[in-house]
Amino acid sequence: MADRRVTQTKKDKDGDILALCNPDQYWSPRSKASAIADIDDGDHTYYVQQPGTDRTDIHVVDDGDGPYLRTDPDGDARNNLDNLPDC
Repeated sequence: MADRRVTQTKKDKDGDILALCNPDQYWSPRSKASAIADIDDGDHTYYVQQPGTDRTDIHVVDDGDGPYLRTDPDGDARNNLDNLPDC
């Protein structure tokens, strides 16, 4: 299992996450479906960590509209997937 740091996200026109990215890593970009499978299967973890902040893990959430990726709300908008730069 590898911990994969996410620094950017690919989004559609509605802002929905399509892929997780880190341009310095061989695995990037990683599609939403593949990242969800990685997390659910325990193959890899994904996280966001901005300078001067703690690591924030990315989780799979399924609230009835299908699974999606998100970080836990913690009061720091810099680590929200929606707020990361586009890749």
